[in-house]
Amino acid sequence: MTIGEHMFEQVLAAKKRLQGNANVTPIMTSRTVNRLVGAKLYFKCENFQRVGAFKFRGAFNSMSRLSKTEKAKGVITYSSGNHAQAVALVGRILNIQTYIVMPNNAPETKREATEDYGAHVIAYDPEKTTRENVASDLANKNGYTMIPPFDHPDVIAGQGTAALEMFEDLGHLDMLLVPCGGGGLLSGSAIAAKSMSPNCRIIGIEPELADDATRSFQTKTLHKIKNPPTIADGTRTPSLGNITFPLVLKYVDDMKTVSEDAIIDAVKFLFYRMKLVIEPSGALGLAALLDHIVVPNGRVGVILSGGNIDSATMISILNKKQ
Repeated sequence: MTIGEHMFEQVLAAKKRLQGNANVTPIMTSRTVNRLVGAKLYFKCENFQRVGAFKFRGAFNSMSRLSKTEKAKGVITYSSGNHAQAVALVGRILNIQTYIVMPNNAPETKREATEDYGAHVIAYDPEKTTRENVASDLANKNGYTMIPPFDHPDVIAGQGTAALEMFEDLGHLDMLLVPCGGGGLLSGSAIAAKSMSPNCRIIGIEPELADDATRSFQTKTLHKIKNPPTIADGTRTPSLGNITFPLVLKYVDDMKTVSEDAIIDAVKFLFYRMKLVIEPSGALGLAALLDHIVVPNGRVGVILSGGNIDSATMISILNKKQ
C-alpha cells in the first residue's frame, strides 16, 4: 500500500467518525461568478460547519481517537482562532478539558467563542515568543496531549473529509482551489481529490504577504514568515509543517498567491452576491479566480474554509471602495 492509499484510508475512516458529529456542509453555485470567470464553480461552504470552519473536522477526528488516560489529562493546542474553537467544542462534546494558547491579537470573536465552549485560553505575545514553545512547555509540565492545528495525521485526515464530501456529491472536478495556511486542509483535500478524481488539478492559494508555502513549493525548501501582516488571519502560520510540507509537494499541482485587495474583493462578492459571510482566509480561492491569478477550466471546486470574521473587520471590508 502506498502512502497516498494509506492516507486516503485514514480520510475514509475519519468520515465514519465524523458522521453524526460534523455537519455535511452545502455546496453552492452562482451563475454570476460562472459568467465572470468562464467556468462552472462549486463552493464547499465550510462556514456552515460547526464552529464556523473546517477545523472541527480535524479536531474531532484526532481527539476522538485519544485513549481514556489521554482524555483524562486534557488537551492543549495553539491557534489564532478556528482550530481553538474546534478543539474547545470537541472538548465539551467528549468531556475533555482543553487549554488553548492564543495570540493576544487574535480576533475577539474567536477568543470569546473559544472561552464560551469551555476552554482555558492562555494568551501570549507573538512578538516575544512562539505559540508552539508556550504550548509545548505547558504540555510537558502538565501532561496534556498536544493537538496541533495542522501538522498531525489525524487532523489532516479529518480536514480531507471536506473535499471527500465534494467528490461524493459532484463526481469529478477538473480543478480544486484550497486555501493554505499550515497546509492541513490543503494536503488532506489533495489526498482525497487525487484518490477520488485523479486528473483533478489541485491548487493551493495563500496571500502574497504570507507566501511561505508558495516559496516552499517552488524551491522544494521550507520557508518561514513570522507574523505576516495579512488580513487573512487564518494563514498567519509561519510555515508548512513537517508532515504537511512533503504531502503538499507530492499531491498539490501548483501554488498561487493573491493580493490583499483581491481577498477583500472576494469577501465582498461573497457577501453581496451570494449572501455568504466568509472570513478573508476562506475567500482565497475565489480571490484567485476573480483576479485572474488562476485560469479555470471545466468544473472547478472552491473550498470556502470558514466564516469567523469579527464585526470590525467585516465593516472595514464592506466600506472599502473598489
